[in-house]
Amino acid sequence: MRVLVVFCHPCEESFNAALCKAVVETLEAGAHDIRLTDLYSKGFDPVMSAQERRGYHTPQANTIPVADDLADIKWCEAIVFVYPTWWFGLPAMLKGWLERVWVPHETFIMPTDTKGLQPNMQNISRIAIVTTCGASWWVSKLVGEPGRKTIMRGIKLLAKPGCKTRYLAHYKMDSSTLESRKNYIETVKERVAAFLK
Repeated sequence: MRVLVVFCHPCEESFNAALCKAVVETLEAGAHDIRLTDLYSKGFDPVMSAQERRGYHTPQANTIPVADDLADIKWCEAIVFVYPTWWFGLPAMLKGWLERVWVPHETFIMPTDTKGLQPNMQNISRIAIVTTCGASWWVSKLVGEPGRKTIMRGIKLLAKPGCKTRYLAHYKMDSSTLESRKNYIETVKERVAAFLK
């Protein structure tokens, strides 16, 4: 399977970096074709300029600023997002990547008077999230997990009908232990391998 791993964390020594490494190694062991997008390492600019916004709805022209990233999401059959959940949502870098790369006329067809928004990413049949959350499970649920919903509902809406999803979270990360982190890495390896068989 062609798998795009989208990693978002500024610190190379972070637990999230260890999770990304575990995901990539698991995918390699499964003989998947992998592309890794490390947003911080590549210096991705999450800020949409005024000029880019003005051209956001212009077919083809809107692809120029994000051509390489757009090519990656059109290439893949599955996406695995690896990131920390901050303030119950996506890191600003990742949110900016979604806003700038998932452009109309390419990833979705704009709605009209007679038709609603049409998905245009039928190549993607699986989406997984591997994340860490400072809050507990119940507090995260109470707030509504907006970051999870952005990807698992919003991005999934643009993918192949029946797209399968998997959400893996290490809750209470701020009070985690070496043992809980080791256990989570093993869980991630097992579930990612099973999900992308």
